[in-house]
Amino acid sequence: MPVKATPGPARAELEAEADRLADAGLAGLGYRDAELERAARLTWTINRLKREKRAVIPAHVYQRPEILLGVADFVGDSYKLAKQGAESDAQTIVFCGVRFMAETAKILSPDKQVLLPAAEAGCSLSESITAADVRGLKKKHPGAPVAVYINTTAAVKAECDVVVTSANAPKILRKLFAEHPKVIFAPDAMMGKNLAKDLGKALGTELVIWDGSCIVHDNFDSASVDFYRKMYPGVKILAHFECSPGLTSVVDYIGGTGDMMKWVTDNSASSYMLITECGLGDLARTRFPEKVFVPMCRLCPHMKATTLERVLSALESPTASQRIEIPASVAARARRPIDRMFELSEDKSSS
Repeated sequence: MPVKATPGPARAELEAEADRLADAGLAGLGYRDAELERAARLTWTINRLKREKRAVIPAHVYQRPEILLGVADFVGDSYKLAKQGAESDAQTIVFCGVRFMAETAKILSPDKQVLLPAAEAGCSLSESITAADVRGLKKKHPGAPVAVYINTTAAVKAECDVVVTSANAPKILRKLFAEHPKVIFAPDAMMGKNLAKDLGKALGTELVIWDGSCIVHDNFDSASVDFYRKMYPGVKILAHFECSPGLTSVVDYIGGTGDMMKWVTDNSASSYMLITECGLGDLARTRFPEKVFVPMCRLCPHMKATTLERVLSALESPTASQRIEIPASVAARARRPIDRMFELSEDKSSS
């Protein structure tokens, strides 16, 4: 039986919603009247359905602007979204992100329905390592604790000791090294190299890393930084932890997306370059309209796979592929290292 379409807004409601989106920042990003109206028709309907179905929409900062500004209840990095989704009292979580993020939400909220509108949205990092690979690392380096980046599957998380994000990895690894001479970090090789440098640890003997990479951050190089510094004197350049050490060594700041936004908030410079996925730059332009953001980014095809149409479809009648299901035994084992992440990252003791 075909799903009955959700009634759309009346003309006055549509115009009011388009004005809301424009004021939220879409107009400043170049959205024209026709684009605003098209988005408004969808956001109005999604927000209505969201209330009716007691759903909540977390959205990663790399999502499309019309999602971030139009329907998202929470906007943030992986760590922030993992916590907020778990703390929400909603019955359904419609995760605007990629599969590993939706899996993390399901692990933390097993009794909630978790939907991923773009069911095929994966991640080059999470696809670079398997649970068997982690078991192999543990066998090769017995006794070394395993810290895996949150950009991994539930099955991989189930094999590790603690999960980390780009925001808390230095703090957590520092705590692990206080008790162990060797630590395994996977799967991001670039981030692993940056962590080794930050922590003063030798690669291979003290910090063992995997050879995964992000298809977005793997494409930036230090030559571009030199070029843009000459083009834009005084520009402050920030890079994500997943960029190469050659690049991170010549920028003004490295960190996760949340850290980068905080750095911009706290800094008085007039111009910035955010070396990461383009979504963060779009969001920054809406939050800091008085500041200039020099374009230097790459699009993530996985993050951009989520559209308003797909969010609406998931709310109206989710398909089996959009529903996130994790075997109970895997979810229980994956929950422990995630809880350990919360415990270690929020521990106020010295690190």
